Amino acid sequence: MELFIQQLINGLTLGSVYILVGIGLTLVFGILHIPNFAHGALYMLGGYVTFMGMTSLGLHYILAIILSMIVVALLAVLMERGVFHHLRNAPPIHDKIAAIGIMLFLEALVLLIWGSEYRNMNTPYGGTIKMASVTITTQRILIIAVSIAVVLILYWFLKKTMVGASIIAMAQNREGAFLVGINANKVAMMTFAISGALAAIAASLSTPINLLFPAMGHLVIMKAFIIVIIGGMGSIPGAIFGGFLLGITESLGATYISNDYKDLIAFFLLVIIMTWKPKGLFAKGVH
Repeated sequence: MELFIQQLINGLTLGSVYILVGIGLTLVFGILHIPNFAHGALYMLGGYVTFMGMTSLGLHYILAIILSMIVVALLAVLMERGVFHHLRNAPPIHDKIAAIGIMLFLEALVLLIWGSEYRNMNTPYGGTIKMASVTITTQRILIIAVSIAVVLILYWFLKKTMVGASIIAMAQNREGAFLVGINANKVAMMTFAISGALAAIAASLSTPINLLFPAMGHLVIMKAFIIVIIGGMGSIPGAIFGGFLLGITESLGATYISNDYKDLIAFFLLVIIMTWKPKGLFAKGVH
């Protein structure tokens, strides 16, 4: 029983990271219909900015995360303004090619600046807490708690602010949003900024229990796309449910089946759910 609870907590931790990355993808796709393959590179950069903020600037871990959120959010806005905005009337394949190009460029830039070696990120939350017979690291508790808090803040932002209402309106009916005077450019920039900030938080939280390296975004972004498809393209509740479902299933599968096949579980879930509900578990649209 103790092993099951331990792996359940590990699954919630993994799912929390998937959720933060998946929601960013969901927002961009639901509003702008762009499958942002470069999102994994933003995730990777978030980890590097936090690491350099702590090691080079001497910032506290929390302040380094805030710096990372700002830097990656600005980079995401620059990506939208400099690339995707100019492709808004181009054939859909152009967005995909551009996103892959940005991903490759950012990874090459990181390799040039920091090299390919693996790095450890040490934080003040490296201790453990023992609850009954289950031992939990403080970092894992932080990941789950911060992810829940971020999701709640994002929900409040989307439901209770004018900017959030504009984002939801764009997701539900782009033509109608234009007719009532919503500024599409501002909504697009805000969406990419939120997406980048979420990726930075996810990387900053997960890197201390993993490793920092230039290709760290590859597997995460693949899982995030699976989560978005499982939950329903453009659905935030779907991304949340899909993230926890995949995280818990992977953790339990690695323990009770085989760790060698844990990454295949995501694809197995994708095939099963798509066979049952081709459009995903939740209705389309940011809500």
